[in-house]
Amino acid sequence: MIDLHSHILPGVDDGSPDMEHSLALAQVAVDNGITHTLLTPHHMDGKYTNHKVDVIRKTQLFQAELTRHNIPLTVFPCQEVHLTGDLIQAIDADDILFADEGNHYLMLELPHSHVPTYFMDDILPELEARRIVPVIVHPERNQGIQANPDLLYELVENGCLTQLTASSYLDIFGKHVTELTQQIIDAGLGAVFSSDAHNLKGRNFRMQAAFDKLTQQNGLAKTQWMQANAKHIINGEEVTLTNFTKVGAKKKKKHFWFF
Repeated sequence: MIDLHSHILPGVDDGSPDMEHSLALAQVAVDNGITHTLLTPHHMDGKYTNHKVDVIRKTQLFQAELTRHNIPLTVFPCQEVHLTGDLIQAIDADDILFADEGNHYLMLELPHSHVPTYFMDDILPELEARRIVPVIVHPERNQGIQANPDLLYELVENGCLTQLTASSYLDIFGKHVTELTQQIIDAGLGAVFSSDAHNLKGRNFRMQAAFDKLTQQNGLAKTQWMQANAKHIINGEEVTLTNFTKVGAKKKKKHFWFF
């Protein structure tokens, strides 16, 4: 199992405060069946700045500690990049880490309160020209998307992928977020599940529980598809969403005619 979003790199943001906590979180990840995870500290969100070179260096140190403590988790340097008007400039300055080595998939966080029009009008076309695919993290918790889920359809229709959070599916952020997460899945707009793990209590991994629920609600094939998508993203392989609809829209039933 591959986790594309975690805050277990010690002492860099609002996630794990120290190495001891990070090692404990890593063991929980392994207990959840996770074998590989991206380390995605916040970057350019107005509070935290985690430059590419620093994240790479700290990831190497953390991997060494995981090996020393016999915790079988492979970690990769990445960032949860906050959308700002300086995003393209930061990419040009080589200060952005992608989910894959080919710099194809960008783990992108929108402002919590809305979906900026300048993203759709200016940033997204520029990213598309560079063959960069934004993976919108935790869209189910974005207040703009909560108020108008059609915005998520527009993002996916314009080439974005989405990363849903396991805890969002399990009532950690409230019933409304749980229901919206299910609606996003039912509409075919959810590409992957990730943990967005921050700590040992409230915001833990919970990946296995989320996939168990997904299998129950939407079938084993959906679970296998989302897990495969995570592998495709980290390998820089193509992920395509098809047959998706707006949240709440009824999909057309197929009619079979017999002669």
